[in-house]
Amino acid sequence: MGIWLLRRLGQVIPTLLILSVMIFGLQQLMPGDPALILAGEERGDPAVLAQIRAELGLDRPIHEQYLIWMGKVLTGDFGFSWRIRVPVSELILAKLPVTFQLASMAFLIAILIGVPLGIVSAVRKDTPADWLANGAALAGISTPNFWLGIMMILLFSVELGWLPPSGYVPITEDFWRSIATTIMPAFVLGTGVAAVLMRHTRAAMLTALSQDYVRTARAKGLKERVVVWKHALRNALIPVVTLGAIEFGRLLAGAVLTEQIFTIPGFGKLIVDAVFNRDYPVVQGVVLATALIFVLLSLVADLLYMAINPRLRQA
Repeated sequence: MGIWLLRRLGQVIPTLLILSVMIFGLQQLMPGDPALILAGEERGDPAVLAQIRAELGLDRPIHEQYLIWMGKVLTGDFGFSWRIRVPVSELILAKLPVTFQLASMAFLIAILIGVPLGIVSAVRKDTPADWLANGAALAGISTPNFWLGIMMILLFSVELGWLPPSGYVPITEDFWRSIATTIMPAFVLGTGVAAVLMRHTRAAMLTALSQDYVRTARAKGLKERVVVWKHALRNALIPVVTLGAIEFGRLLAGAVLTEQIFTIPGFGKLIVDAVFNRDYPVVQGVVLATALIFVLLSLVADLLYMAINPRLRQA
């Protein structure tokens, strides 16, 4: 176990290094000159533009810019936002709790809907329950998030007046008000993930239910409930855990359209504003932090494998 964990951690370092090169390199391909944006009304003065480029290090070769940036990142310094002159690390730490709350609520909704529907659909294959579950999954995958968000605002905010249409209240200030402001965007995001989880859970359960050990368990006279929940589901959850880690990371990466519709100040809104303003340090910091989250979630998924299936601990 310890050797395996060290080996996996050893894979994280080169992965993040390659990602950092890609993030920095692709950033340089973005059109536009940030110096022109930062210069404002003085953008026509070549001396001002040259001074801004020198202060930001944009006049250096790309490899030197990368080494300087990476050296600071290794010390926890992601630089300053060129637009608002605030440390990027502070912006990330300020937006991460917002996105984490939204993603966690959406993922919880997805699990509560998707996994049970997938199990029922597999156990009741080719029955009305299976058809309804597949229809619900198809609707969840096909429905655009922006349309569902707008419809929910019209119904629950405008018509019924049950929930606020937009905005965000930190959970540390007012717990129930915070839940009220995030429940609709969480449901919008969660339904799409629930549909994907349902389809994968159904497929994994159908595969598990056709295995020899399930037939042996039934031949021994075990109750169907025990066969499904103890034998089939435990093995079927392994691919679902992988998908869940990926989907949760995607939610943490920021749902741009949903955050824009509900005015949620999370990662999605932060990176969109940074891209439009050519605020390179913010874009690089947010994308690198997101990549780190994905890598860590992959490691967590591997650890969950071992908790679900003890045989993998000996691999």
